[in-house]
Amino acid sequence: MERHQSSATRTPTNSVVAERRSKSKSYRQSYRSCVGAASRLCFTPGFTARRLTASRRAPKSHNVTKVNPQQLALLMKTEWQLSYVTPLYQFRHTQLKSYSRQLSAFIAAEKQQGLAVEVEGGQSSFRVSISVVQGMVEADDDAETVLIQIHSKPLFARKDEPQRPVWSGWLTCINGNPDYLRSLPEDFTCLPLFCSSGAEGLSTVVKSWFQQTFDCCFGPLEINHTSLQWLAALWTNCHTESSIQHLKMIWTLPVVPPLQVTYTVDPRDAWELWRSVRKDPREESKGGEEVEEEEEENSIDIEEVMEFMQGLKGHFYRHFRLDLSAGSLKQVTTALGSAKYSGKIKISNSRYMITTFTLLTECALLKMPL
Repeated sequence: MERHQSSATRTPTNSVVAERRSKSKSYRQSYRSCVGAASRLCFTPGFTARRLTASRRAPKSHNVTKVNPQQLALLMKTEWQLSYVTPLYQFRHTQLKSYSRQLSAFIAAEKQQGLAVEVEGGQSSFRVSISVVQGMVEADDDAETVLIQIHSKPLFARKDEPQRPVWSGWLTCINGNPDYLRSLPEDFTCLPLFCSSGAEGLSTVVKSWFQQTFDCCFGPLEINHTSLQWLAALWTNCHTESSIQHLKMIWTLPVVPPLQVTYTVDPRDAWELWRSVRKDPREESKGGEEVEEEEEENSIDIEEVMEFMQGLKGHFYRHFRLDLSAGSLKQVTTALGSAKYSGKIKISNSRYMITTFTLLTECALLKMPL
C-alpha cells in the first residue's frame, strides 16, 4: 500500500521567521502532550503511534438551517478531496476580504510566470471570494469554517457573461480535541481539515499561498480502513431516522492480479445486524458504578464496529467462500454519503454532516506531523 508523506513548506524570509519557528515548535509540543495518549485502534502510518478514538457519540440529526442555503448546497453536491493542514499563524477571520484580494493577486502573479493555474478551456482572469460558513461550529473551541471560491470565465467569453465558480475549497474544525485546541498559542488558528474541488493546479496555488502567508503545511489525508469501517457503522446507525437505502462497500484483495469486490447489503439486513451487536448499557455497569444510561446509549464502541464488520464479512464468506478479512476496505457508500480510501468524500444528507466531519477532523489532527 502506498504511503503518502507530508508536504514540505518554506517559511517566507522576513523579520518574523524566528518567532514563527519558535511558535511552530510550541504547537507541536502542545500536540504531543494533548493527543499523544489515548486509545486503542488505528496507528497513523509514517508519523506517530497516535490512534483514533475507541468510542464516539452515536450520530444524531443536526439542524443546519443556520448555514447559508447556497453554501450548504455547495457542500452537499460536491465530492471533496481531503487534506490536513497544520495550524495557521496569525490568521484572522476579520481579514477575509483582504485575504481574497491577496489570493487573487497571487494567482494572477503565478499565471504571469507561466505556472499551471489554468483550468479547462482557458481562463481570462480569476476572482477569489473567501467567507465564513456560519452555523457549523459545534464546540466552543472550534474556529469558524472558512469557504474559498475562485470564479472565472472562459478566455473568449462575451463581455456580459458572468464569471462562474471554477474551484472551491473550505477549511473546518468540527468538535476538535479541546485539550489540544486550548493548548495552542493564541496566534494560531486550527482548521485542520481542508476540502477542495476543482483543477489540481488551482489547488496547488491556493495551498502555496496559505503556506507562504500563514506558515502552515498541507498533506494528503486518506480515509483509511478503520475510518471507513467507522463510517459504515455510523451511517447504518442512522437508518431508522434516514434510510441509508443500501450499504455498498468496495474491497480489494491482495492477489495477482488484484481482485476488487463490490459488496452491497440490503439496508434492513444491515440495520438488523447492527442492532444485534449494539451493547446494552445496563450490562456494562460494573462494581456498583453508576452509569449514565442515556450517555451510554448514545455512544458507539470500536468493539461494536468490529463485530458489525465481522458479521458482514462472515455473511459474505458463507455465500461466496471469499474471506474479505484478507483484504482492505476502499470505499463505503450509502444514501447519506460516500467515502473513499483515496481521501474523497461526498455528503448527501446534511442532517448527519456534523457526525461525518467530526470523524474527519479527528483523522486530520492525527495525521499532522509532529
